[in-house]
Amino acid sequence: MNWQVHIKSYQSYLKIERGLSKNSIDNYSFDIQRLCGYLAQNNISVSPLDIDEEVLQGFIYDVAKQVNARSQARIISGLKSFSLI
Repeated sequence: MNWQVHIKSYQSYLKIERGLSKNSIDNYSFDIQRLCGYLAQNNISVSPLDIDEEVLQGFIYDVAKQVNARSQARIISGLKSFSLI
């Protein structure tokens, strides 16, 4: 259940395959780190490969209280691309 390994792979994917800037990669990585914080705060122990839709919906609902709609869209987009790697 090593999230950091998956995050590093995700960062490589964003850089090499998607050609994103360092700033974009940092923002997408921050969003995944935010998910990790949500999991820890709610005592949810799950690997990136086994996370389910219910947990992700809870995370998105929680984040929606804190950020604007544009940031919410970026977070959702990042979660989708994270699940592809």
